Amino acid sequence: MALEMKVPSPGESITEVEIAQWLVEDGDYVEKDQAVAEVDSDKATLELPAEASGVITLKAEEGDAVAVGEVVCLIDTDAPKPGGGEDKSEDKKEKKAEKEEPEAKEEPKEKENKEESKETYATGSPSPAAKKILDEKGIEAKSVKGSGKDGRVTKEDAVQAKASMGTPGPGKRGESRKKMSMLRRKVAQRLVSAKNETAMLTTFNEVDMSPIFALRKKYKEEFKDKHGVSLGFMSFFTLAVVRALEMYPDVNSMVDGDYQVNYDFKDISIAVSGPKGLMVPVIRNAENLSFRGVEEEVKRLAVRARDGEITVDEMTGGTFTITNGGVFGSMLSTPIINPPQSAILGMHNIVERPVAVDGHVEIRPIMYVALSYDHRIIDGKESVGFLVAIKEALENPEELLMDNAVKRALEL
Repeated sequence: MALEMKVPSPGESITEVEIAQWLVEDGDYVEKDQAVAEVDSDKATLELPAEASGVITLKAEEGDAVAVGEVVCLIDTDAPKPGGGEDKSEDKKEKKAEKEEPEAKEEPKEKENKEESKETYATGSPSPAAKKILDEKGIEAKSVKGSGKDGRVTKEDAVQAKASMGTPGPGKRGESRKKMSMLRRKVAQRLVSAKNETAMLTTFNEVDMSPIFALRKKYKEEFKDKHGVSLGFMSFFTLAVVRALEMYPDVNSMVDGDYQVNYDFKDISIAVSGPKGLMVPVIRNAENLSFRGVEEEVKRLAVRARDGEITVDEMTGGTFTITNGGVFGSMLSTPIINPPQSAILGMHNIVERPVAVDGHVEIRPIMYVALSYDHRIIDGKESVGFLVAIKEALENPEELLMDNAVKRALEL
């Protein structure tokens, strides 16, 4: 009996996926629930498990775009399970040897041809058709190696000839070409859309991270022992964003045609780098989370993204995004809005810098922060005020984020 395996729906609104990689070969015996393929949607990469045990016949190739519900392979459930794979490997070796044999036999012929070829008046001279093509390309005939009789430059040589880019160096000059995954193509499409369809501007500020450094130094070990997660920077930034969104609700909105949609919840998207590229899982209702809750959720989502287990639902939605280029060493950047959201906060690396404090110079750990926003619905006053509110919360976290009760806020 041949079982038809169809592409399951990875999530709402997704009608097509791409075969990113077959994990088995045509004719292999597969076990039930064994992963046979990786498929890319425009939001995530998912594994396709075998629905039964048997011999598999592939009906689609890597890189093919297939509709949800389309048959991608057949599994012959009546086929017996093979005893071992030694014979197959022997066959492969024999076939490989057979393929290599003719190549070895042809070598003397090539040598003979080289010996027979000689330079004549035709060597390096183009045929009339080749000369016309080379003239159009602006290439000198003497720079093209002829493959015709006695080295004559043929029409095919002229078609394949490329203009010189100068004297090549001793290094490699090869190139490779691969199709972008559906996820990467979708990300590219969304980024271009954000640039073309929003009135994006960016405002900047700097944050003295000394107060957060002091809190983490004092409580991070106790926090980790109690909750099993580290007290990182993301909880401070997330809760500072939640506070600022309460103060400036237009930043927590988006454009829908002629309407502005405001949300009374704060779903914070966290940009993370996964094996398939940029992924943006969402922390739901961040306004209801404590420092421990944020750190646990950030860790859970980051691990799932890294292991390729993140689901479409976990990346859908979000009303505001935080991206941290500082983990890669970025000093300053203009983050691009994650549509249909209207704003994104960019974190950067922390560097000790000389700053003026009460009339004298001190060395402080400083982070530059950036807010990119859609000027169609967020004015300069709101964008600057929002970023200042974040700066104030991060430079005075005990009062503004912990209500002057640090241990209670950290649940210690």
